[in-house]
Amino acid sequence: MAKIRKLAALAIAGALALSVAGCASAQGAPSGGASSGKGGTLTYWSMWKEGEAQQKVLASAIADFTKETGITVDVQWQGRDSVKKVVPTLNTNKVPDLIDSSFAKLAPVLAGTGQAKALTDAYGATVDGKKAGSLIPKAYLANDVITRKGESAPWMLPYSLTSDAIWFNAATHPELTAKAPSDWNGFVAELDKLKAANEVPIAIDGDVSGYNAYWYTAAIVHLAGPGSLKKISDDKTGKAWDKPEALKAAQMVQQLAAGGYFISGYNASKWPAQQQAWADNKAALIFNGTWIPTETQPYAAKGFQYSSFPFPTVGSNGKKVARADFIGFAVPAKAKNSANAQKFASFFLKKKYQDALGTDAKILPVRSDAATSSEMSTVKAALDSTHSFYVQNDGITSPGYAEKLLWPALDQLVLGKTTAEQFVANMKAGQIDYWKQNS
Repeated sequence: MAKIRKLAALAIAGALALSVAGCASAQGAPSGGASSGKGGTLTYWSMWKEGEAQQKVLASAIADFTKETGITVDVQWQGRDSVKKVVPTLNTNKVPDLIDSSFAKLAPVLAGTGQAKALTDAYGATVDGKKAGSLIPKAYLANDVITRKGESAPWMLPYSLTSDAIWFNAATHPELTAKAPSDWNGFVAELDKLKAANEVPIAIDGDVSGYNAYWYTAAIVHLAGPGSLKKISDDKTGKAWDKPEALKAAQMVQQLAAGGYFISGYNASKWPAQQQAWADNKAALIFNGTWIPTETQPYAAKGFQYSSFPFPTVGSNGKKVARADFIGFAVPAKAKNSANAQKFASFFLKKKYQDALGTDAKILPVRSDAATSSEMSTVKAALDSTHSFYVQNDGITSPGYAEKLLWPALDQLVLGKTTAEQFVANMKAGQIDYWKQNS
């Protein structure tokens, strides 16, 4: 669950974590720059933990990279708090050369504060006979979400994607495999059919704010297009919340909460209770990320067959868009071995490792020609047929906006504690206060 945290909070948490984790030992080593030939070193702090499938693929790539280039990689498997741990090092001589995480975690810490290098060398490197930058589908980069204004090269090099989908068990619901609802009205009609058959339509862990927010974000970008929610959030007057699509998206969420489509007890249970219930066939659908098959497999019902369909379009002129969040590499501005770091970042885009991410780690590789697992096949097909994409929170990176303002308001909406009109009014007033305090 990717979350953008307020920078000050990150620094405090990172300082505490760093005292336990220790600092990289190779920071003072000579740089292995682009003109230095073979040899050198780099320090890499990874978001993965030892033993995870993603870590094993990266470890294999590191071994191959060192053998091929002579560059030693001092890797520390930090886990999901890797970005927190980096924050207190950014203005020191102990900053790692390379880090990886989700866009949502890296953007406010590195890009938003000018602490990331533009990865010109990484994008220009040759990988499998092609420029590394050309291996990332252009549609994913169309909105320049990973390029700072005035720069020609992005600050982040993605190596995998996360997306979302409405998941179901194809073994118990073959009718959804044959014909899934494509628009909102058809989706609601399908929910009514499930209720009529005494099935619970949707499982949702209501205590996970990020999951609650998926519904509204997906609704508004399908109504108004990618970047629409971010544009609203940037309006310091709050008047952007008067746009009709802001209310319409909230009404769609209210329709689900008021219609009794969510699983009983979703507003009082603790994660992962409801996704476990879904995997045990106690609910038909769940709107969640591409990690759901891996997370729920240990307790899924016997014979469970993972399948999915995209969030439905809205109205006769509904927009077909999909969420495609990046996980990838970034190089801190003060990295001493940035050239070597960029070399490894591009090296990991080789099809050998992209295929392994798809089949062994069962995640979505960023390369469109990479292999994927059967569990990801429906999501991959949806992404391949879509040419307009958005990222988590529609690209909002203003520190604390999502956690302190947007998500709490959406929690109240999803939990049925406020109406769509109240949600919009609360966001408008809250946003005015937010920008007064953060301008």
